[in-house]
Amino acid sequence: MGGFSEGSGLPAETEFEEKPEGGVNDYVHKLPKRTKYPNITLKRGITDCDALWNWHQEVVKGKVERKTVFVILLDREGNEKWRWFFERAYPVQWTGPELRVDSNTVAVESIELAHNGLKKF
Repeated sequence: MGGFSEGSGLPAETEFEEKPEGGVNDYVHKLPKRTKYPNITLKRGITDCDALWNWHQEVVKGKVERKTVFVILLDREGNEKWRWFFERAYPVQWTGPELRVDSNTVAVESIELAHNGLKKF
């Protein structure tokens, strides 16, 4: 689906429960619970490829197609440094470019994806 210039929403946060122990006053046990993954947002300059728009429009019509999405971090020479993948992702928001006649900035679209988890590949 193309190269993106910006991405956000890569954290994974594990909730915890505090459990005090009788007679122990210098700390509280913190027990892990569920891990949550926020939506990710990807941004890129508008291209002739309308795959993101079409994918979001299918969700609007009630046809949710979940996909595995890879995000690959490249260095300046184009070599892969890191690769993450998001399981069962689908678009929850598409945002088109800000259109201003007095600006010569690149037209940018963004897509926000809900997903079931983040893994490093």
